[in-house]
Amino acid sequence: MPEHNIPAEYGPERRILILGSFPSVRSREEGFFYAHPRNRFWKVIASVAGKNIPRDIPEKKKLLSECGIALWDVIASCGIEGSSDASIRDAAPNDIGMILGSCPIKAVFTNGRKAHELYARLILPSCGIKDICLPSTSAANAAYSLESLTASWSVIGKYLKE
Repeated sequence: MPEHNIPAEYGPERRILILGSFPSVRSREEGFFYAHPRNRFWKVIASVAGKNIPRDIPEKKKLLSECGIALWDVIASCGIEGSSDASIRDAAPNDIGMILGSCPIKAVFTNGRKAHELYARLILPSCGIKDICLPSTSAANAAYSLESLTASWSVIGKYLKE
């Protein structure tokens, strides 16, 4: 059963927490979030923040820090086939308490319906903070164009650092 091998990205200046479900195979191999080139997460965040699209992990970390975004996933370990959220079973939650305890988090967002469902079941009962579910940035979410994703995700804009 795969374990989450990417540390949470957070710091004392982070105002929002974005949680995915579980890292893709590519992200686990590269050791950072949303590594698959077809995932639109970094394009969407950069667009909403009015910044350049980050090209590597240091630039991605810098973008998150500049915007005040903490980033992690709902699941610590689970059974999963490849990178398919639909195949997730026996999910064990990550403990987001360390993020909530050290960051002035104003809102929690989940990236996609599966992350939202798992958050509601596994994390909400212990932390009591409702999430805002945003459409998945995965390429598998073909119903959303980059433009419509960016429009939906623009709700995070009011929480970003100036």
